[in-house]
Amino acid sequence: MVGSLLLRGMLVGVLAGLLAFGFARIFGEPQVDRAIALEGTLGHSHEHGDHAEAATAPAGGEAEEPELVSRETQAGLGLLTGAVVYGAAIGGLFALVFAFTYGRVGRLDARATAALLALAAFIALVVVPGLKYPANPPAVGNPDTIGERTTLFFIMLAISIAALVLAVNLAFGLARRHGGWTAGLIAGTVYIAIITITQVALPAVNEVPEGFPADLLWQFRIASLGMHAVLWTTIGLTFGVLAERSFARRTGGRFALSR
Repeated sequence: MVGSLLLRGMLVGVLAGLLAFGFARIFGEPQVDRAIALEGTLGHSHEHGDHAEAATAPAGGEAEEPELVSRETQAGLGLLTGAVVYGAAIGGLFALVFAFTYGRVGRLDARATAALLALAAFIALVVVPGLKYPANPPAVGNPDTIGERTTLFFIMLAISIAALVLAVNLAFGLARRHGGWTAGLIAGTVYIAIITITQVALPAVNEVPEGFPADLLWQFRIASLGMHAVLWTTIGLTFGVLAERSFARRTGGRFALSR
């Protein structure tokens, strides 16, 4: 049965990836194009001096090297492939987590369990890391610090996931003695406390160059958040419906995975 859920999860993930691709093409790519148009005209001011973007014109009259992947391919086939592969992988992982969780979260049915899991994943994997280290368009960020920024982002992501797992286990443990509502409040408070301490402790990264349009930065970040929201909403709602129908066909009612 887990294999069937895994297949459904990957198929739902492909659908979610397609919808996320459509959202990104409509709302995200125009912001990327605007940012690319600004790239090379803005300098980046840093602690150890100013680092300007490399000029687009070749020096000394030498022929400009051809780009390996055209912008059209990046915004089209490249983005589509990335979104679908990412969606399928996330959908498969979601199905495995659902298989482990279903039947352990109170009396929630398949649709409610899937929706709750998708919401928790969206908060822990997207919203929380993005609050500290939000997505940036081209022309934002010093190339010399990309390794450090990537490390900090994944540290924030890992701590968010670990804090979520801890909070969920705490809620399960407390629910037996204090009830689901009280246990959920305590676990949620613990998660928020861990995230707050982590976000204060980790260093901030602010490499937006002087003169970069604030509206472009805002619209790009909103588009990035919206793309993930489309992905997780599709996975949570669609997978729940498919899982519930599958359970109903197999057992005629509520399904419990073997423990």
